[in-house]
Amino acid sequence: MTSRAESGQAESLFDDPAITGGARDDTAGDASRIPGPSGPSGGSAGTDGQPLAVRMRPRGLDEVVGQGHLLGPGTPIRQLVDRDVPMSLVLWGPPGTGKTTLATVVSHVTSRRFVEVSAVSDGVKRVRAEIDLARRELGMTGRQTVLFVDEVHRFNKAQQDALLPAVENRWVSFIGATTENPFFSVISPLLSRSLLLTLEPLGDDALREVVGRAIAEERGLGGAVRLDPAAEDHLVRLAGGDARRALTYLEAAALVVDDPGPDGDVPVIDPDVLERAVDRAAVRYDREGDQHYDVISAFIKSIRGSDVDAALHYLARMIEAGEDPRFIARRLIVHASEDVGMADPTALPTAVAAAQAVEFVGLPEARINLAQAVIHLSLAPKSNAVITAVDGALSDVRKGLAGPVPAHLREAHYKGAAKLGHGKGYKYAHDHPGGVVRQKYAPDAVHGREYYRPTRHGAESRFTEVLARIRSVLRGNGERR
Repeated sequence: MTSRAESGQAESLFDDPAITGGARDDTAGDASRIPGPSGPSGGSAGTDGQPLAVRMRPRGLDEVVGQGHLLGPGTPIRQLVDRDVPMSLVLWGPPGTGKTTLATVVSHVTSRRFVEVSAVSDGVKRVRAEIDLARRELGMTGRQTVLFVDEVHRFNKAQQDALLPAVENRWVSFIGATTENPFFSVISPLLSRSLLLTLEPLGDDALREVVGRAIAEERGLGGAVRLDPAAEDHLVRLAGGDARRALTYLEAAALVVDDPGPDGDVPVIDPDVLERAVDRAAVRYDREGDQHYDVISAFIKSIRGSDVDAALHYLARMIEAGEDPRFIARRLIVHASEDVGMADPTALPTAVAAAQAVEFVGLPEARINLAQAVIHLSLAPKSNAVITAVDGALSDVRKGLAGPVPAHLREAHYKGAAKLGHGKGYKYAHDHPGGVVRQKYAPDAVHGREYYRPTRHGAESRFTEVLARIRSVLRGNGERR
């Protein structure tokens, strides 16, 4: 039997027969249907077989989309590129935000030798060999080396230690890329010798620019397809701030888009085509429109109403639509105090932990942490006593019910305070049984007002009796004096 390689056919849709040793067979599968200006792959000469995201990688800093806070005049990246200033950088950010792109741009536009090492597949032996070569190059020709370590967090402590001499002595300009929090995943000596730059997920406008370039430029799809506005919205939502994902989905859609009709019109990628290409239904959701507010409102009200299943539905809907997970986490933190409060004091730490997980882990894994918080808050006993208490206090202050601080509570540790009567008669609570003693704390204007009224729900029920006893002592109705 003749193999595909022997017959000159590519092993897969994206294999280049020039690499496998055979001539292109234009009938060898659906790859011939991917539109493009220079052959079936849609790429220009020398790019056949490369993914669209690779072909569209910026060739200079001016082509980089997003990360404006890192690319302005005088920024470290500009210094590294424009002036060949030796320095070491750690680039931290979610996938598809441009970490590898920035390192690649450095290789294109500087006179330095560029070496890329992957922490996934390379070890200390490769790193040390490249450092030795860089030292010889620097000593013999004066040419510097940029050592780019992708996924540097995957190196263990010993492997990261191997980088220290080269970074310390500037034998190389080290650039490390990581999706993990470097304060946890990169050893302190290496981090202290490097400048940490944080990359942010790309905004919607930036993603639209990336996609627009890929459709129009010759090295991309060369105008061979058009993108329907509704499909563009869906693509941006699916990308979730990840430019690589946006281009990967666009390329998949270009593969399955219908051929031009008899009138020769350019095929259009509409939502149906995009859904078919990426197997993800288009969730009708506008992050700045009615759906955004309606869904988050239904989400919070479902948690407040203890309907855990409805709450999980709305959580999934927001995640699938590309809602910012940090926004969801912030709403959970607010809800934990506003609608659960002291009825379950563990609700707030759970919500805060979920928010931290979003920052440390990111989607898709953080969906689990968010779901755990949603389930906890949905099933927790509910109380709005906390928000009622603080809003009541704020309302009185805004009405002007404040007044001077009682003299015995005022600061009494500076010279002359005693002459003013500050601190006179103050009773130190720890000197009295139970740590509570009869004493006036509030100003006259609000003395006796009760803002916090605990419910009988969950853990808050025990505070009802505790608070009653404390107030009784403070106001002289109890036994402690």
